[in-house]
Amino acid sequence: MDKLDAIFSPRSVAVVGASASPGKVGHDIFANILKGGYKGILYPVNPKAKSILSVRAYPSVRDIPDSIDLAMIILPPALALKAVEDAVEKGVKGVVIVSAGFREVGAEGRAVEDRIVDMCRKAGVRLVGPNCLGVINPLANVSLNGSFSARMPKAGNISFISQSGALCTSVLDFAADRDFGFSKFISIGNKADVDELDLLRYFHQDMDTEVIMIYLEELRRGPEFIEEVKKITSGDRPTPILAIKSGKTSAGAEAAASHTGALAGSEAVYDAIFEQSGIIRVDSINDLFDFASTFAYKNESMLGKFRRKIPDGNRVAIVTNAGGPGIVATDMTVSSGLQLAEFSDETIEALASHLPAAANLHNPVDVIGDAAQDRYENALAAVIRDENVDGALVILTPQSMTNALGTAEAIVKIARRTHKPILCCFMGIVDVSTGAKFLQENGVPVFRFPESAARAFGTLYRYSQWMNRHHLAPFKLKHDVAGAKKIIADCLKQGKDKLGELDGLNLLKCYGFSTLPTELAKSDAEAVKIADKMEYPVVMKIVSPQILHKSDAGGVKVGMKNADEVKAAFNEIVQNAKNYSPDADIHGVLLQQMAASGKEVILGSNRYPVFGPLIMFGFGGIFVEVFKDVAFRLAPIGRNEARRMSKKIKGYKLLRAFRGQPECDTETIEKLLVCLSDMVMNHPEIQELDINPLLVHEKGQGATVADCRMILKAEDAPETAAK
Repeated sequence: MDKLDAIFSPRSVAVVGASASPGKVGHDIFANILKGGYKGILYPVNPKAKSILSVRAYPSVRDIPDSIDLAMIILPPALALKAVEDAVEKGVKGVVIVSAGFREVGAEGRAVEDRIVDMCRKAGVRLVGPNCLGVINPLANVSLNGSFSARMPKAGNISFISQSGALCTSVLDFAADRDFGFSKFISIGNKADVDELDLLRYFHQDMDTEVIMIYLEELRRGPEFIEEVKKITSGDRPTPILAIKSGKTSAGAEAAASHTGALAGSEAVYDAIFEQSGIIRVDSINDLFDFASTFAYKNESMLGKFRRKIPDGNRVAIVTNAGGPGIVATDMTVSSGLQLAEFSDETIEALASHLPAAANLHNPVDVIGDAAQDRYENALAAVIRDENVDGALVILTPQSMTNALGTAEAIVKIARRTHKPILCCFMGIVDVSTGAKFLQENGVPVFRFPESAARAFGTLYRYSQWMNRHHLAPFKLKHDVAGAKKIIADCLKQGKDKLGELDGLNLLKCYGFSTLPTELAKSDAEAVKIADKMEYPVVMKIVSPQILHKSDAGGVKVGMKNADEVKAAFNEIVQNAKNYSPDADIHGVLLQQMAASGKEVILGSNRYPVFGPLIMFGFGGIFVEVFKDVAFRLAPIGRNEARRMSKKIKGYKLLRAFRGQPECDTETIEKLLVCLSDMVMNHPEIQELDINPLLVHEKGQGATVADCRMILKAEDAPETAAK
């Protein structure tokens, strides 16, 4: 038995702080449990009352003669502490603290909260809250409304987690309007003990939960969260998770010295967490409900088995009785990452045999406004059978001759014969209500507007991509970890916390990065001597801890072909640097052999409290902050995540064979992303870094680091790299 069962399915509940005064939270929560038809035994606890709503009250939870599964506490912090102590002594299995005034108000409240958590953990008691709405289980065998929301939601197969209690009441109102049901509903407040990950694990094992919705303000776990949630959204019994994220973290507002730091932020961290764990992020409460409804439906097959239907691809057929909504659906289909399916000749022939001459036989199929149910049935049957079609959107607008119920019955009959998803849009409310209700009751998602149906189908396709993702064998990599540690230790010992190419390139070499011959010149004569040793042409760059963006300072010269050019470039670079930053400490000018041509990309990392290093990849050079075509992942990452990450950027097509351009060495990009991940995991002293540009050569010819910068900070606690 899971310890959270005592919170979601308690056989007995004590409301500590129950009140006889209507309008008080202690009264309303007790009244809501009572009026909700709770199937267990309910005990009010109030030392000043003999009864609450005609139910005998007890002075303390210890005075209750029977065992208690769940204690709901509605008391200020000092009294809550004593109540928890009594509950633990009584042997309760779960505690929910609804009241506020704990860590969210300051140090004193946090101290009380910490003492409560310590007490519960020692006793093996799970704690929800403090500062939360409560817990609701509307299923008939429990029927618990342990919250201060007067509305008991309808029972369903979707569980909802929220950090915000205020949002919960709005969501419950929204759900009632849409006749939307829940399996479990919980507000977690301060997350002193039970947090999102605990609940996601629990709901994944809950046979009454098909989909999980979550409202997030912040996470307090990083890599562990990703690995655990990945098992929930994949595995033998995958559970779709839909998340809406609000709020910003302070880390996103910090000044950054690197491109990666400037482009990253709290939202990039959360996007990475969602993508890596298989969570589907949504933008609005409306979409949250639309998409959850789509995933919650399970169509019955001809064999009588229920299964969630996920498309194999993104090719959609649209069947409509009105041109306008069909055009809207077409536009939204394309913007949702889908494409209109191209019908086979056989499908067009079948459509022609059943539809009138005025009908459109190509996608979107227009069956004309006077279409009866048989016309819909024949058209849908023809397109869904086509091998070029991965699913269908059916749009119905009410006309005088429209039979909404009959059309719905025809759609359900076809849906039971196919493994492909069919989503419907029955536009309107009153005239189509019987048809829409029939579709809902038989597991076919139905929406009021075509754009909602198209977005929902796009989300199904995104989920399909996650479920069907490739799993490649990991790279076999060897790193000189000891050498890298020595370089970092030496730099920190010398007081260097900002590393340029000389130290940075040596560090990157330890992790398999290919670098160019590079030397520092402190005079124009020395620059000429170094350049003569290298193969011309050469690149020259200013070296100064105060000048991180060299191009901005006129501190870079490319393609110096001889000694005269090198000498002139040296003096010009130094003068430009002095003009740009008169107080800059100029160490000299770096000379570097010119790299072979290649596409410029950027690799970077920025370290965040709690979450650790965030890895960045994108198109680089001077345009990285202009186009911001970058993707992020939280380290550690392996080969599979590196591939998905690199394919995420819009410019990925430019790395493939394109209009006569040769294909770039994308496998090396993936390998170096993993090497970078290993490096920042093994060396927590690395706070920020940019490798910009990394020149990616033709396929099979690798990639070369042309420039890099790093920021170090002494650390005590190393992390572990996952290969």
